[in-house]
Amino acid sequence: MSRLIKKDPAYFDFIQDIKKRVQSAQIKAAVSVNQELLRLYWDMGAMIVEKQKQTTWGDGFLKQMSQDLRDDFPDMKGFSLRNLKYIRQWYLFWSDASIGQQAVAQIPWGHNLVILSKIRDHEEALFYVQKTIENNWSRAVLTHQIEGGFFKRKGKAVTNFKATLPAPQSDLAKQTLKDPYNFDFLTIREKHDEKELENALVEQIIKFLLELGAGFSFLGRQYRLNIEGDDFYPDLLFYHVRLHCYVVVELKAVNFKPEFAGKLNFFLSAVDSILKTGQDNPSVGILICKSRKKTVVEYALRDFNKPIGVSEYMITQNLPDKFKSAIPSIEEIEAELESLE
Repeated sequence: MSRLIKKDPAYFDFIQDIKKRVQSAQIKAAVSVNQELLRLYWDMGAMIVEKQKQTTWGDGFLKQMSQDLRDDFPDMKGFSLRNLKYIRQWYLFWSDASIGQQAVAQIPWGHNLVILSKIRDHEEALFYVQKTIENNWSRAVLTHQIEGGFFKRKGKAVTNFKATLPAPQSDLAKQTLKDPYNFDFLTIREKHDEKELENALVEQIIKFLLELGAGFSFLGRQYRLNIEGDDFYPDLLFYHVRLHCYVVVELKAVNFKPEFAGKLNFFLSAVDSILKTGQDNPSVGILICKSRKKTVVEYALRDFNKPIGVSEYMITQNLPDKFKSAIPSIEEIEAELESLE
């Protein structure tokens, strides 16, 4: 009888619905538990700071507190001396900011520690909190974005988006681009050409997508566009699920030249005519080149009616100091988290 029930399509739909509800409840429960834990940590941080102001207990206070809490709650993690110090530091950092605990309570404690350990500026820290919430970043991805200096590189590409896209989409599209793009994950010779660069990026497509940012879906390389019997091949074609548009990426292993923008503008016209549907927004072009001069790019893009952004890329084992966030690596963060248990 049970086998017959299992094969019944109605039962399959029924059990799938139940499973989805269970998974949804699990996610909601996990979020709720995290928020309650962080509320507890926030209150503990406030009480610790206030008590240390009122007394002269010194450094022995937190050590004794840790011992007593671990004795009374042996099955509960997070009461190590190190974590109590982090709780105090976390509270002091965010209590000075206008948002208080509202945003940080929405991301896990481990993510909070990554941000706390690497960032000293409230604006930058809040940026990574919000991006973690928006994109559901894992701790490893969050660390990668911080160490890659995402905050300092976002929206820095030279574009004509304001002139070619409506206001909401133009702002979102500009924030989607980085400048420079960090291709430090590639291992190619210093004097490489576009073909080598393209091959290397496609071979490392997962890391390339991570560097591009959330929302990019890879559709193919050298995507064939047939126009009146002639074939044309843009380097890389993506679809951006948040911008709801096709994205054409052209790679140049040399300095920017105005004619590069003309070719990309042509590809965008072709994609809009051949691939774009009524549900899609206008296609966007990204030209990633070895280097570019801002004014030259601005002049080159001024009279084009297709949205194009121009960025540089870098391949180096060490990011310049201005793109480095302060202190530990992901391995050090992981070690810190393990020691809290």
